[in-house]
Amino acid sequence: MTPLVHGDRELELTRGKTLFEYADELSVRVPTSCRRDGECHECIVEVRQGLDALSPATEAESFLRGNYRLACQAFVEDPDAPVEFAILRRQPKILQHGVARDFEPSPLTVRRGDYVVSLHGGGNGRVIDKYRGAVLGIAVDVGTTTVVMNLVDLESFETIHTASFENPQRFGGSDIMNRISYDGGEFGGELKQVIHSSVNFEIGEMVRALKIRRRQIYEMVVVGNSTMRDIFFGLDVQSMGEKPYRSVVEEEFRAGKRSTTTLMEKAGELGIRIHPDALIYGGPLIGSHVGSDIAADLLAVAMDEAEEPVILIDVGTNTEIVMGTKHRLLSASCPAGPAFEGGEVTYSMPGYDGAIEAIELDDEGVKSTRVIGDAEPQGICGSGLIDLISELRRTGRMNELGVFEDGSTEFVFEPNARLTLSRADLSALAQAKSANYCGQSIVLARYGLPLGEYKKFYLAGGFANYINVRSAAKIGFIANVEDDRIAKVGNASLAGATIMLLSGPLRQKIEELVREIEHVELETEPDFFDLFVEGCQFKPMTA
Repeated sequence: MTPLVHGDRELELTRGKTLFEYADELSVRVPTSCRRDGECHECIVEVRQGLDALSPATEAESFLRGNYRLACQAFVEDPDAPVEFAILRRQPKILQHGVARDFEPSPLTVRRGDYVVSLHGGGNGRVIDKYRGAVLGIAVDVGTTTVVMNLVDLESFETIHTASFENPQRFGGSDIMNRISYDGGEFGGELKQVIHSSVNFEIGEMVRALKIRRRQIYEMVVVGNSTMRDIFFGLDVQSMGEKPYRSVVEEEFRAGKRSTTTLMEKAGELGIRIHPDALIYGGPLIGSHVGSDIAADLLAVAMDEAEEPVILIDVGTNTEIVMGTKHRLLSASCPAGPAFEGGEVTYSMPGYDGAIEAIELDDEGVKSTRVIGDAEPQGICGSGLIDLISELRRTGRMNELGVFEDGSTEFVFEPNARLTLSRADLSALAQAKSANYCGQSIVLARYGLPLGEYKKFYLAGGFANYINVRSAAKIGFIANVEDDRIAKVGNASLAGATIMLLSGPLRQKIEELVREIEHVELETEPDFFDLFVEGCQFKPMTA
C-alpha cells in the first residue's frame, strides 16, 4: 500500500481525491470559507513529499511558491507515489506563565448603561452598539513564525481564552526580507489576506467554543515587528527592505506628517470579523525593524518605570534588544533568520508536538531527551538545538568553529528516527547565533555600562522561555549573565498588547516612551564585521 502521510497517521492513496478530502478522513480541520473552490486561499498546506504525484497547480494557486498547495485544488494523480502533507495551522506550545504587571485597568471601550462606548479621541465617547451581554476585546501578537491571541473581558478585565497558530504567511518566505520581496511582487496583498483569514478563522473557533457572538468583540490591539504589523494593516512594506529599513509610517512620523506611529482602523474596513465598528489599534513602532511587539514587551516589564539599567532581549526570527533605563534607552534589531525556529536546518522545527526541546549527552552518546507532547521525535526545536550544540562542545565532540573532532560530517542525535545535525546545519546556526551576539555586543558597548551594572536581563518570547540559559551562555547565544539576574518573561509581547487593550493611560505612556528610544544600526558600526566573524564561533561572549 502506498500511503498518504499526515503527522504519524497514514491512509491509502486513491486517484482523484483531494488533500482536503484526506484531511476530512483524518479529522484534521483545514480553514476554508469558499466551499473549496480555491477562492478564499485559506486551505494552504505544505507538501513535504510527493509533490509530483499531485495534479498541476491551478490558476487559483498561482500565488504560492515552492512546495505549497491549496488542499482543495491538489488531487492525487499517481497513487503509487507516497505523499506527505502538513497544514499551516499547527499549534505551537503555548506559554502557561509569563510576566504579570500590576496596573489599574482603564480600558478605552466600556459599557455605559445600555450602551457600549468607545473613549478613543476623548470627550464623551462614541456609541458603538447597544449592550448585548458582554464587552470583549482581542490582543494579537503577529509573529513571523507564530501568531498568539488573547480574548479579554473588558468588564472583568480577565483573559478568558488564549489561542495560537503557525503564521500562514510562511509560503511567502520564512523571514522578513523574503516576505517583503513577496509582497512587492505580482501577488501583493496575499500575505494580508491569509493573515486576516487565519485570524478570522481563530475568532470563529473562539466564539463557537465559548458560545459568544463575534459582534460582542468591540476592540482589537495588534502588535508585531514593523513589517508584520504593516502587512496586517495593508500598508506598503517595500521601504522596510531597503536602507534605512523604515516603515512608511515611521518615515511620515519623522517628516512631521503624523503625530504617532500607531495605526487605527475599523474592523469592517479591514475585513476582520468582529463588530464592524470596533477599532483595531496597531501599537507604536520603535525604529526600523524594532516594532510594536517590542513596545509591548517594554510595557509588560514596566520599562517605563525602570530607574536602574536593565536589558530586554526578545528572541525570534528577528531578535530585538533594548537596554537602559526609562531616562535613556537604546534598541537594535538582529536579523537572526529562522535557523533556530524551524528553518534552514535539516531536522529543525518550531515548538510543536514531536520536537525535541531538551537534550543531554554523555561519553556514550545521547543520555536523555525531552520531546514536546511526549510524542515520537520528528525533529528538534530551538531550545533543543542550543542544548545540543552546548553538549557537543562540553563533551569535546565539536570545537568552537563547529567542526566535529572525529572528522565526521554529522552527528546523530536521535538514532531511531535517524535525526542528524550536519556541518551545513551548524554553519546556518552559527550565522543566526552571531546576529544575536553582534546585537548584544554592539549595544552594550554603545551604552557604555559594564555587564555587571544591569540589574535584570529579561528574556522574552516563546523560544527564549524554553532555552537552558547556561547552554545559551556557553555558546555565546546570550551574554554571560548570572542566573539570578535572568528573568524569563514568556510572551511579553502578548502581555503588553493585553495591557494596551486594558489601559488607555498605559497605552499613551508607551507611545510617549518609544519616541525617546535611540535605534542603533548594527551594520554601520565599524567593528560589525569583526564581531560577526567572532560571533560565529560557539564560545561564550567576552562582553
